[in-house]
Amino acid sequence: MFQVRIHGRGGQGAVTAAELLSVAAFLEDRHAQAFPSFGSERTGAPVMAFCRIDGRPIRVREPVMRPDALVIQDATLLHQVNVFDGLRPDGAVLINSPGRIEELGLADLAASVPHAVALTVPATVLAVRHFGRPVPNAVLLGGLAALTGCVRIDSLTTAIEERFPGKLGAANAAAAREAFAHVRAEREEHVRAEAD
Repeated sequence: MFQVRIHGRGGQGAVTAAELLSVAAFLEDRHAQAFPSFGSERTGAPVMAFCRIDGRPIRVREPVMRPDALVIQDATLLHQVNVFDGLRPDGAVLINSPGRIEELGLADLAASVPHAVALTVPATVLAVRHFGRPVPNAVLLGGLAALTGCVRIDSLTTAIEERFPGKLGAANAAAAREAFAHVRAEREEHVRAEAD
């Protein structure tokens, strides 16, 4: 089972991101579940959403405590919330940031989870450029698809365009594809650096 935990702030679309990821998995004939973890938080408050993907029916219903992948929609959460709690030793981390991972002060992460792969993608920048709104959720999923291979980019863009028909869906899908290409290039650079 592949488990994803999404950290964001209210209004950034964390819940929608989990739902889109689950729909993409359904389109690939897999089982998936998506659900949020929040109460009456206001816009801007920290929220979490979860997605599980498996080839078999998923019976577990509790929050994802040992994620295979983390998506951090807002880099300001890195030093406010323990977003890395429970990350599997070989997990993947994708952070919405225009800066490189070294600029985010994550030396502790590297020490505590030495085999994890952590990359950044400027998802908010891509969202604004493609559809004029600072909503990074679908864009980050494109990056997650490249980082982990949890879903195919074509399945993801189909899910996006079904959820947001018309120009908005097409723009979100284009932004997700650009994030996919960006993270794939970053991932290849990371692999080359480790080999040296």
